[in-house]
Amino acid sequence: MTSGEDPAGVLDRELRTVAARVARVPRLLVACDYDGTLAPIVEDPAMAAPLLEAVAAIRGLAALPQTSVAVISGRALRDLTALSRLPSEVHLVGSHGSEFDVGFVDALPPDRHRLRADLHRELENVIRDQPGVKLEVKPASVAVHLRTAPRDVARRVATAVRDGPATWDGIQVTNGKEVVELSVITTHKGTALDTLRAQLSASAVVFVGDDVTDENAFAHLRGPDVGVKVGPGETLARYRVADPLDAARLLAVLLQTRREWLFAEHP
Repeated sequence: MTSGEDPAGVLDRELRTVAARVARVPRLLVACDYDGTLAPIVEDPAMAAPLLEAVAAIRGLAALPQTSVAVISGRALRDLTALSRLPSEVHLVGSHGSEFDVGFVDALPPDRHRLRADLHRELENVIRDQPGVKLEVKPASVAVHLRTAPRDVARRVATAVRDGPATWDGIQVTNGKEVVELSVITTHKGTALDTLRAQLSASAVVFVGDDVTDENAFAHLRGPDVGVKVGPGETLARYRVADPLDAARLLAVLLQTRREWLFAEHP
């Protein structure tokens, strides 16, 4: 967005109206997914940089009084921190809500550590000699990435994972876009959102996400909350934008409206 451009851009009129209304609640929490929402999806996950427009809006929102911003991602917290480079005022939550701080791995009990190690070994066996399939080991889970695998390989590996280690006792399965994640603890983005809402005493929540895993967060919205789906696909969210650039436009609308309202109320 260039200087002087309407931040709403091509946003739907109803969504602009709803965003302007929720931006005026006493204590606002704005939460977003990372990949596919703040950062466009790319083939190499290590190169997924957030849009400059999204970063500017998030920084602006986080600097406002009575306003909190969070990024809730499936990525490990350390990776999310390194990639997003967002200020400390932004709450970062990794591993689908299981990592609220970098010391989380130390909080896992010994039996969960052992289960994760067993899970990692078994998944290495499953994907051996399967081209394009990658494992990502996180503090409480292992993700099987299928995006760069041939379609027949992706289907074969996904079936082997779901029929094998996904059936183990104590394993929670999260299905995302071209990824199957197996966790040794029970958590998801909806429970993470509940935790943030309570800790921050939020009057209302805006949640923006594109992935299947974001549906858990949409399911936990209530009252004046606003859920916005990025891109195509079935969703529980009431509103939708086309892509990460439109998501950034939405954040800019929230920033502009809330800043004007706050300073009008408290000059």
